[in-house]
Amino acid sequence: MMPAADDSPPPAQLKDWFNEARYRSLAAQLKALAAGFDEDLFLKQTLEGLEARSLMERLHQAAVAVEAALPGSYRKQVAVLKKLAPQVEHGFVSIFLCDFVATFGREDVEFSLEALRYLTTFGSAEFAVRPFLAEFPQQTMAIVQGWVADENEHVRRLASEGTRPRLPWGMRLTHLVRDPSPCAPILEALKDDESLYVRKSVANHLNDISKDHPEWVLKRLENWDLNQERQRWIARQACRTLIKRGDPRALRLLGFGGKAKVDAALEASPQSLRLGDTLVLEARIRSTSRSTQRLAVDYVVHYVKARGGVFEKVFKWSEIELAAGAEVRLTKRQTLRDFTTRRHHAGLHRVELQVNGQRLAQAGFELRL
Repeated sequence: MMPAADDSPPPAQLKDWFNEARYRSLAAQLKALAAGFDEDLFLKQTLEGLEARSLMERLHQAAVAVEAALPGSYRKQVAVLKKLAPQVEHGFVSIFLCDFVATFGREDVEFSLEALRYLTTFGSAEFAVRPFLAEFPQQTMAIVQGWVADENEHVRRLASEGTRPRLPWGMRLTHLVRDPSPCAPILEALKDDESLYVRKSVANHLNDISKDHPEWVLKRLENWDLNQERQRWIARQACRTLIKRGDPRALRLLGFGGKAKVDAALEASPQSLRLGDTLVLEARIRSTSRSTQRLAVDYVVHYVKARGGVFEKVFKWSEIELAAGAEVRLTKRQTLRDFTTRRHHAGLHRVELQVNGQRLAQAGFELRL
């Protein structure tokens, strides 16, 4: 997702990117661009019920209000929004322009996709292209595949990011979850892209696919030239879920070899924590091998669920070269705080040290709320 294009700090709540001041600014800009724009109607539709709306609901409501207040056909409305796009100067806010196209333009596919190609340079169309991929998969994919040669990195990235099967916050593309092969030409075309922004998307796309089709991803990566820095970087990022799972084939692909020949110990401190406290993990890893080993070191936290039981999450720790007979000590600090995707519950939390996919040592801490 594109970051904000201006230099202002993020608001206390992200949904306040769409606040009353923002809507009034957009209304004034649209009024200056289009004769007959109903400023009062736009503000009525965006401001009534504003506080109850989430970030994405506020974004969508801006698109709905534009459709109601801006006169003319869909194509004429899009022409006005194209003029507005350079004036918004905020990458996330500009996404509402793409949302307008996704909401009201699905009866004019080619025109709408060309509009998204233009608008994505101001605010990413990664969400907006997905309804077209779901409803018109072959027609849309044929157009999207052409974007890989675009001179603008935002358009090239959209080709990969918009077709990710499991894009966070985005519509899940179930047909691509089942069969990712239509995405293969896009990923192959972009694997050597000069833009890191684009290559990150390719890596995240492949990581998405690896959750459902690890064999598909590994077979493809095994045919890449991992001596080339760009392809090697993508492969490392694309295999991060598989490495955390200890997939032997992914470990071999990235040069970690097989079973680690080490002795290991893990300590967690303090033994008792509350939310906001920092957990300190200390690992000791000593080689028992006669040759240097490349090791992928992770740690696994077994989080207590609300009704008892646990669920585990694997965190990346380090990648190291450990000489024969050598010993290394690693330290990791993690502050315990709640997220929208993960809430903590009181109880004993187990932590395991994982090296090349094997869990070799454990420790624990008590969380008190």
